[in-house]
Amino acid sequence: MVRKSAGERPARRRAMRAVGDASMRCCPSRSAMECSLPRGRKAFPVPNRSTRGAMRRPERKPTWTHRRGQTRRLTRMIRTLSEARLTLASVSQMGENWSLKNPYPSKIVDNYILNGEGSRKETRHIAFDLGDSGMTYKVGDALGVIAENPPFIVDEMIALQGWDPEHPVTTHAGDRTLREALKKDFEIHMASSNFVSDLMGRVKPSGLRVSLSFVQRERSGAEPAHLAAGKPREDARSRVETINASPEAVADYLWTRDYVDIMREFDLKYTPEEFLSLAGKVKPRLYSISSSPDAHPGLVELTVGIVRFEYHGRKRGGLCTLYMADEIDTSGAPINVFMSPTKSFVLPDDGDVDIIMVGPGTGIAPFRAFMEQRVHDKSKGRNWLFFGDQSQHTEYYYKEQIEDWMDSGDLYKFTTAWSRDQEEKIYVQHRLKEHGAEVWEWFDKGAYFYICGDKSRMAKDVHRALIEIAMEHGGMSEADATHFIEKTMMKEEKRYLRDVY
Repeated sequence: MVRKSAGERPARRRAMRAVGDASMRCCPSRSAMECSLPRGRKAFPVPNRSTRGAMRRPERKPTWTHRRGQTRRLTRMIRTLSEARLTLASVSQMGENWSLKNPYPSKIVDNYILNGEGSRKETRHIAFDLGDSGMTYKVGDALGVIAENPPFIVDEMIALQGWDPEHPVTTHAGDRTLREALKKDFEIHMASSNFVSDLMGRVKPSGLRVSLSFVQRERSGAEPAHLAAGKPREDARSRVETINASPEAVADYLWTRDYVDIMREFDLKYTPEEFLSLAGKVKPRLYSISSSPDAHPGLVELTVGIVRFEYHGRKRGGLCTLYMADEIDTSGAPINVFMSPTKSFVLPDDGDVDIIMVGPGTGIAPFRAFMEQRVHDKSKGRNWLFFGDQSQHTEYYYKEQIEDWMDSGDLYKFTTAWSRDQEEKIYVQHRLKEHGAEVWEWFDKGAYFYICGDKSRMAKDVHRALIEIAMEHGGMSEADATHFIEKTMMKEEKRYLRDVY
């Protein structure tokens, strides 16, 4: 050991004192001596004022050796804290902080149409690169996608209102230019109910009246000529009152209409701040993941139905589906995504358990992922897939992959329902009832039942079919069959699982 000179010793003692003070600061509830001891061991008690007269110890100054040991322990403590910070930073970089509020800027690396030639639908297979995000998922999870409004709609609205696109505004996302806010922070492809309600205070009466039929129409049909946007034929105030007569009337009026339509129809002008206070914030869209992370490392894949139509002489469509199909291609432009995990729509823990999957149309998405995972895991349980759409010739999604699973025996049974390949429309619920005896046999042996797709019609029809199968092949009354499907299978045994929307 190299001894310090006499002149260096006071400086070193001052440094040691500073270290001692630091140890007190790092553990304010413990003394300097306690700070240097392991947890659970206590230093000699320091007498308080009440015991000072009864108990005295000669004051003993800490030795240099003690100070050195204390310094080493403090150094180890600092090193441990530093390592903890590095670990947290590593976890952050691994992607655990990617979320709706902090989405990951992914890239689309594959984007192609699944439909055959002549199809009236547009269904796409879209693959996202997870890069070095560290994002993970399991089959059954959903991917959240945050879309932006098409530039042509943004520019059309700015031009119609005469706004300055560079006008500074403050939104829930921070300070932006008006154009950036309209593109990224608000949904302007469809008008909001708040915007329609606000018309009551802006449109003045002139005495004429209009009937409710003015705003009612079949959503699947063309709008009558007298409803054409931008061509008011009667009193505007009366029209606004009719539109706001009920929530149903508002919903019917808003169907297919965006802000530009309404601004033109009633010849309205807004300041940027007025409009943004009425517009709805952009919302993420959740899509069932159609890939297994083990089958496609570093990727997450979706099966998406693209929504396109034309109304009032202008092209319309789904905000997020058009964004993925048209605005974002495979050139490397970023698209913000995040994972939305599921706790319930999962495969059985036991790979030997049989599963029945019902997923018509894009509802096949999670079941493609299920099959890929079961094949990868070499699960011994049988797999039965019910699938359907309009036509076998144009909507047979993932045909080659399904045929490979059939040939290998991984897909035990594949039952289809093509609604328009014959005169009588056939849907998956009809096929379920046709195979009711076998379905019930699988249920009796503990099979899991999964359904994905349309909540309003298909899922209800399939649910009813299951009750009828339990009645016919399980010998149950309707009440008992309903209890078995809705209580026993769904809630108690948790082997009837749904991903419906």
